[in-house]
Amino acid sequence: MKLCVTILLFALFTVTQQDGCVCDLTSSEKAFPHEKLSAVDDNASKCNSNITPKKALELESLLLGLERRLPQLQEAVSMLEREDDGELYGTVSLQVIENELREIKQLIDKLNITTRAHQRLSNDTTEQLKDLRSEMQELEKYDTMQVVKKQQANERLTKDLNQCRTGLHSQPTQPPHGICPHGEFLNITGPRVYTAGEYPGSYMYGAWGRDPKPEAGKENWYWLVMMTSSNKYSNYVRLYSSLSSLIVGVSVPGNIQIHTSNPTTNTIQGPNVVLYGEALYYNCYNQDAVCRFNLTTKTVTTVQLPKGTRFNSKGNFCHLDECYPFTDLDLATDESGLWVIYTTTQDFGNLVLSKIKEGAPPTLGQTWHTSVYKQAVTNTFMACGVLYATRYIDKETEEIFYSFDTSTGVENFNVGIFIKKMSPNIYALNYSPVDQMLHAYCNSKMVSYKMLFE
Repeated sequence: MKLCVTILLFALFTVTQQDGCVCDLTSSEKAFPHEKLSAVDDNASKCNSNITPKKALELESLLLGLERRLPQLQEAVSMLEREDDGELYGTVSLQVIENELREIKQLIDKLNITTRAHQRLSNDTTEQLKDLRSEMQELEKYDTMQVVKKQQANERLTKDLNQCRTGLHSQPTQPPHGICPHGEFLNITGPRVYTAGEYPGSYMYGAWGRDPKPEAGKENWYWLVMMTSSNKYSNYVRLYSSLSSLIVGVSVPGNIQIHTSNPTTNTIQGPNVVLYGEALYYNCYNQDAVCRFNLTTKTVTTVQLPKGTRFNSKGNFCHLDECYPFTDLDLATDESGLWVIYTTTQDFGNLVLSKIKEGAPPTLGQTWHTSVYKQAVTNTFMACGVLYATRYIDKETEEIFYSFDTSTGVENFNVGIFIKKMSPNIYALNYSPVDQMLHAYCNSKMVSYKMLFE
């Protein structure tokens, strides 16, 4: 009887006269370098922790600060040249200019230090990435079964297939997106309204505005939502029959309550809310979803946002010194209807914009993906189918710096329209297509601005 044994790996057999056999296996393949793979993973994690959007935002803020200070200095020097009397006024003016120069020098020094640090970080990261690429290519040699290459090919095919499906099923944007009956947005004036309202200084976070689609007889009504629990939550909307009633603090018919508890399921989380068509839209408590509260029937319906949507204060509006808690979702209205602005993990924190279709429950319509990072933005609003984003300049100024036109997909990072603030932070912005006013809620104050179109 003949015994045949086939083994893929090179093997040495030692057969004894006993009842069994002993096999000594010697692999012809090199041992996989697990330690090297672990080191590559650690280096990649360090790169991710070193390069953050906050570093880029820091440099941009310094440049913006310098850009604003230089014209101020030029104006001070020009005034001195015009009005120098050679005596006390000239001396005082020179001291003011010296102080401004000193502060500008400090800003330039900080800018230089930050720039050099970023250059070193960029150079170091470039070298690290080259090393990581080389090491990964070396590790791919151990993939004798071509698993990695096949996986990469599958990912490319899946991406192409998804893009093909999107192209087949996507609907063209319908007017009035991008078609503004007022013309091009040019500037902002104001504030036109500045009031502490009924509860001066009581509630730091909130929102206010008008219903663009009110019931008959309620065309002049205003609404107010304040974060009455921990500056994060609310369970009612307060109505006013006119702007003057809101300013003097006379609420008729008063509060319309969502639930007696605050917070609880389907109550309000975060200040970025809107009223549209006699229904309040807001981020549902502890959910990645939009709630619709019908003011007439007192019922709540919800629409689930895409998987990966950041919520519970993980995708807030921010500036360098502060993030605004529970501003993950921003609801907005304009001439074309209702919108929600948010971010997802698969969009790496960039702003995502979706149309909300009215109904009970509401549903998500078309979605757009932008390239602006949400935590570099302090607020957003919609006007004529165009998304606008703001950023913090200083305690007196906010800038509308970014726009995204949903009709063309064109992004603009240099809008350059400035808002004169009455308080350091704007926690909510709502555009009213009824009268082209922009309503801001700022550190418990209610402020409105007039948007100017061409």
